[in-house]
Amino acid sequence: MNNSKETERAELHKTIWRIANDLRGSVDGWDFKTYVLGMLFYRFISENLTAYLNEQERNAGDPEFEYAALNDSGAEFGRAETVAEKGFYILPSHLFDNVRKQARLDANLNETLSRVFADIESSANGADSEDDFKGLFDDLDVNSSKLGPTVAKRNEKLVKLLDAIGDLPLTSAPGKFSDNTIDLFGDAYEYLMQMYASTAGKSGGEFYTPQEVSELLARITVVGKTEINKVYDPACGSGSLLLKFAKVLGHDAVRQGFFGQEINLTTFNLCRINMFLHDVNYEKFNVAHGDTLTDPAHWDDEPFEAIVSNPPYSIRWDGDANPLLINDPRFAPAGVLAPKSKADLAFTMHILSWLAVNGTAAIVEFPGVLYRGGAEQKIRQYLIDNNYVDTVIQLPPDLFFGTTIATCIIVLKKSKRDNATLFVDASAEFMRSGNKNKLTDAHQQKILDAYIERRNIDHFARLVENGDIAENGYNIAVSSYVAQADNSVAVDIQALNAKIARIVGRQAELRTQIDAIVADLEGETA
Repeated sequence: MNNSKETERAELHKTIWRIANDLRGSVDGWDFKTYVLGMLFYRFISENLTAYLNEQERNAGDPEFEYAALNDSGAEFGRAETVAEKGFYILPSHLFDNVRKQARLDANLNETLSRVFADIESSANGADSEDDFKGLFDDLDVNSSKLGPTVAKRNEKLVKLLDAIGDLPLTSAPGKFSDNTIDLFGDAYEYLMQMYASTAGKSGGEFYTPQEVSELLARITVVGKTEINKVYDPACGSGSLLLKFAKVLGHDAVRQGFFGQEINLTTFNLCRINMFLHDVNYEKFNVAHGDTLTDPAHWDDEPFEAIVSNPPYSIRWDGDANPLLINDPRFAPAGVLAPKSKADLAFTMHILSWLAVNGTAAIVEFPGVLYRGGAEQKIRQYLIDNNYVDTVIQLPPDLFFGTTIATCIIVLKKSKRDNATLFVDASAEFMRSGNKNKLTDAHQQKILDAYIERRNIDHFARLVENGDIAENGYNIAVSSYVAQADNSVAVDIQALNAKIARIVGRQAELRTQIDAIVADLEGETA
């Protein structure tokens, strides 16, 4: 990225940081993010739709056409065709800029915005895009007491919110909506998510995977490929892992799109917003709300060529309390279910089940899954005996928001060229940045190179036959196979003993001298 773009990005981040803090006031940051992100989304789809309609009409022979200047009744003629193409419709009076212009004078601004959001959602009713828009603005509650105790106070806050989001320098020129604009909106969204997650501690960490970890996961799964059929994340959070494929391969290289499921309703809404903000058309993503382990939404879409995930660590699930699960085709092959108190390997089995024969899955895991006994050991035995574990990568500690633990990445494949597992110790591959550790581009590349080369590298990588892993009780902790570098200095014991003897002799001399001085002093004072 060139310097001017980096500077522009840094300035944008500074502005976002300032407005987010100015706006928040008494509202908790993690709660308030839905207002900032929701309003950013409202601005994006308004400008995106306006640019699309202006281009269509101008190309059709009306060079002066300006959608935002039409009256609402005159705009209705284009509704059906636009919904078919874009998935939604916004009347001119409901566009972000037009609502913002009137906001200070609108004593019923909260009602206006409520109506606008309801109309945008309902514009998709009956269309193929209906599921992608339904409930999208639910968390942007303009009548919430969180915004203020009275309607007037809430409207005051909403005016500030409209102005602040409207002033963000996200459009390269007035009325100009370009690829760079899309990049800036997407970047602003990612930065806000990261900012809120880093200040929210544990409450935010589970919903956000740092960008450099997301990028590493995506790059691992597409080694040797320039395109894939579709990508899936069974615990997709705000969708950042899925969207990394658009960055790593390019938008159109994910041919059939992005699939994910998320159990938290607010985060599910943020994920869909994130898709739109990265200009992923409604036809190219399918994000579902619900519990992936007990009620998976994408039976008809599997298998997937690339799967990436950072599932919640060691959460509870139904396990053997639900008699249906042991016969579920996703879990049955291992002959045992993950423990009720630790769902980690249930996610792993689900992912393996839905992985294409020519696919790769990269999963961030809690380190305990690598060595714990009981049912988890039996599941690891199934994975190793069937040669599904391609690589285990030990990551550095303190990479993630809300936890300092050193996580790991398990890479799964169904078609391997050997009967061995690669272990990579990347625990030292980080730099300290602020209050967290960070994988730089160089660290990512070093890990990726070891993954691709698949050979022994002293104190960093080791390829181990699966039979040896079986003999080691199916323990797949990296530290069991990759020896730490010995940084201790060799010591000559005889030389050390001689040195100690000299020190002891010198101490005796000094004591004799001190005794003599003390005796002299005592003699003088006698």
